[in-house]
Amino acid sequence: MQNLQNRTRAGIITGGACIILNVILASAKIAAGLVFGLISLMVDGFNNVSDCGSSAVSVVSFFAGDKPADKEHPYGHRRAEYIASMIIGFIVLFLAAELLRESVGKIIDGGLTKGSTAAYIVASVSIAVKAGMATGLYIVSKKIQDDTLRAASVDSACDCAATLAVIAGMLIADYAALPADGYVGCAVALFIAWQGIAVLKRAVSELLGKATGEELIKSVRGCLLSGKNVLGVHDLRVINYGRGVYYATAHVEMDSRIPPLEAHAVVDGLEHDVLNELGVNLTVHLDPVDLSDGELAELGVRVKAAAKSLGLGLEAHDIRLIRGAKTKLVFDVVAPYSLKLSDAEILQKLGEELALPKEYVLSVTVERG
Repeated sequence: MQNLQNRTRAGIITGGACIILNVILASAKIAAGLVFGLISLMVDGFNNVSDCGSSAVSVVSFFAGDKPADKEHPYGHRRAEYIASMIIGFIVLFLAAELLRESVGKIIDGGLTKGSTAAYIVASVSIAVKAGMATGLYIVSKKIQDDTLRAASVDSACDCAATLAVIAGMLIADYAALPADGYVGCAVALFIAWQGIAVLKRAVSELLGKATGEELIKSVRGCLLSGKNVLGVHDLRVINYGRGVYYATAHVEMDSRIPPLEAHAVVDGLEHDVLNELGVNLTVHLDPVDLSDGELAELGVRVKAAAKSLGLGLEAHDIRLIRGAKTKLVFDVVAPYSLKLSDAEILQKLGEELALPKEYVLSVTVERG
């Protein structure tokens, strides 16, 4: 709990400092741009205004993260961050469109606008401050493991490049007598639009249920496989309900001869281990496996070998026999999302590879994952 509070405090302080610095930089650039008629410097200042919005989203997300779950929101409130990010993304795009219009108007009107000592000083100080922010944000994001601050670090580094372009435009106007200001303004406005689109894409992807990182899934799987008497793990699904809030379900295979109370104790322990070690709220379903059935064991080896030999990335699990007039071989097969074959085509290839005798009836469920 103390670590979570320290993490939240660090995120809020860092985000607040970024807001203050961006407000100062934006005010200086916009004022200098208006005074000296430099549209590119003014556009760059509005870029810092959008950065204020991003920092505000970061701060709000840390506050929202501390709000506990309630009756209406049993999984917490951290996805509010993505909604706020979408709003910021739309604002940034609108801002970029307006600034692009102003820059194009400057190009059409023509005229040579040269830089001034004050403008050069403002731009140079901005680069130094942004470089310091990028470094500081990277250090803090690495320490508290926060993707939002890490993205802000990259954004600050990109802002340095945008301001360098402004300085380049002023130098071209001063020494080559070419009207570069409007063109640089267009370039910076397009850069802002690109940032807005990136924010929107990221937020929409998270709201739609973006896949959890492979490292976390591997960690959860490894923790489960380390459990006493655990034979295998399948149907592992990890869902992200906002930054740092994860829920998961999994099926764990154990010998059916293990007493139910003992098996339950193992499963209960695994759920606690995953929560304490990885911060994932896990629910485990126990799948008993009959290891005493020689026929099932032989068919299980055969099924898994057939799935692997096809070279399609298939994995078989939940293999069981239902005996009757004809013996039904039942199992699930997981196919990767990248596999373009239909379920029917996958079943056909599996059937051909297995080549089971006529006394067996094949019943397969294809899953994607």
